[in-house]
Amino acid sequence: MSKFGALIDLEIPVLIDFFAEGDQASVAMNPVLREVAAALGDQVKVIKIDVEKNPDLAEALRVKGLPTLVVYKKGEMKWRQSGAQSVNSLTSVIQKFI
Repeated sequence: MSKFGALIDLEIPVLIDFFAEGDQASVAMNPVLREVAAALGDQVKVIKIDVEKNPDLAEALRVKGLPTLVVYKKGEMKWRQSGAQSVNSLTSVIQKFI
């Protein structure tokens, strides 16, 4: 969990995608996340966390639906949403915290 704390304690927004390999909605988010990362460059850090490999973290953060997308900045959760998102909606959300 301390490693997770180091990941989210950045000055820039950190977008975390909680996903599972076999989940269709999670897989569909991959190109969206790539586009968001490309559009915002070094203004955001995009991290994917597999809930099947990190069940304790998923449980601690009460991740139920997949994908679950969370934006952190300076260690504080700023936004959270379950379900697929579009490139435009995710980019707009993150830009609020840049």
